[in-house]
Amino acid sequence: MVRIVGISGSLRPDSYSYKALSLAAARSQALGAEVEILDLRQMQLPFCTGEKEYPDYPDVERLRDVVNRADGLILATPEYHGSLSGVMKNALDLMSFDQLSNKVSGLISILGGQSNSNALNDLRVILRWVHGWVIPEQIAIGQAWQAFGPDGKLLDEKLSERFDQFTQSLVENTRKIRGVS
Repeated sequence: MVRIVGISGSLRPDSYSYKALSLAAARSQALGAEVEILDLRQMQLPFCTGEKEYPDYPDVERLRDVVNRADGLILATPEYHGSLSGVMKNALDLMSFDQLSNKVSGLISILGGQSNSNALNDLRVILRWVHGWVIPEQIAIGQAWQAFGPDGKLLDEKLSERFDQFTQSLVENTRKIRGVS
């Protein structure tokens, strides 16, 4: 079974990034993937100092272990000042090639303004650097406050279809690249 870990780079209580991540996770599960979401809002992670071990922070080991066991990732980040959030970058920096190499990733960005691909492009560079595989489909949700209904569902049918294509690609490519049935 394909094992996917979802991580959001938002610490906001009612985060649009988590809403998007939850949708992608549910749709991946419907395609037969096992999905676990690591909620960074509930974890105690230090700023990365480049150390190999962080003995005072057991959540670093938990982050590394959970990602290490995964076949694929869903990374959802708010876009801050034209790039991914510091929270997402720090979480990725706390990991290494050991956790991230050969993982298949799907990327989602959330913006308050107009949709663009800056954060997504930066995530692609980071994941390529650690020898990860990023699917070609990606999702950028601009003006996120208008994208979700009160129930957390997407209001735009075309955007909902893009989530279907995104998760289909993530699960299929993870199976192919990782050799998982």
